[in-house]
Amino acid sequence: MIVTRADDDTVLTTEDVLLSLCNSVTKVLSAASQSQVRFSGMVQKISKTCLKPDIGCFVLFDGGFSGLVVINFSAAAAMELYENYMLSMGLSKEDLAISHTSDEVSNVMGELMNQIVGSFTHKVGRELQTHITQNQPKMLALNKQVMLSVDTNLDNPESRRVTFFTARNNIFYLELAMDKTEFIRLHDEGRDQEELSPDELIARTKLAQAPQPAATVASANEHDDLLDSLGI
Repeated sequence: MIVTRADDDTVLTTEDVLLSLCNSVTKVLSAASQSQVRFSGMVQKISKTCLKPDIGCFVLFDGGFSGLVVINFSAAAAMELYENYMLSMGLSKEDLAISHTSDEVSNVMGELMNQIVGSFTHKVGRELQTHITQNQPKMLALNKQVMLSVDTNLDNPESRRVTFFTARNNIFYLELAMDKTEFIRLHDEGRDQEELSPDELIARTKLAQAPQPAATVASANEHDDLLDSLGI
């Protein structure tokens, strides 16, 4: 869920949206790499967003609100996450790419970014009760910095940068640019909805569809009692 920074969470701000995005990053990457990914408790205000070496990705959001998300990995951070993810999928060390410039590394990291974006947009729809769409993430291996401007309707943009750490303390950065905004909660509809994993949803569906013989037997006994009372 979107976690607010204050006890009074009637108003959700840019920082709350950023915190939700950071939680999606740590949740997806920690699960994929089967290792701890964490982020700094400090957020940095920046004037503009950019793609930086060694490997980076950007995603444009539009809909209920517009914005730009950039994630910049060092080569060491990208290779650590890539290797851990692929090894957890059953590949051997000999089958892995050896450089962050490999297309395989870009494709795998792009897919992980796509999962992050999916987790985040799901939270936005549930908690903020609005809808956003995004472009397909694409990871790019870079040898120099590339400045980015947001080609969306941003009247008063704010930009933030958050530092992340892998289990081996390799560093990567997430940057968010979006309009300065506040979401004001009018009522609590949908707020306390439980977030279930796909496995939990499947299990609950199977349970609901399972036959209930005990209830059938009870119903049959009641029917027999009714016939006896009527002398039939």
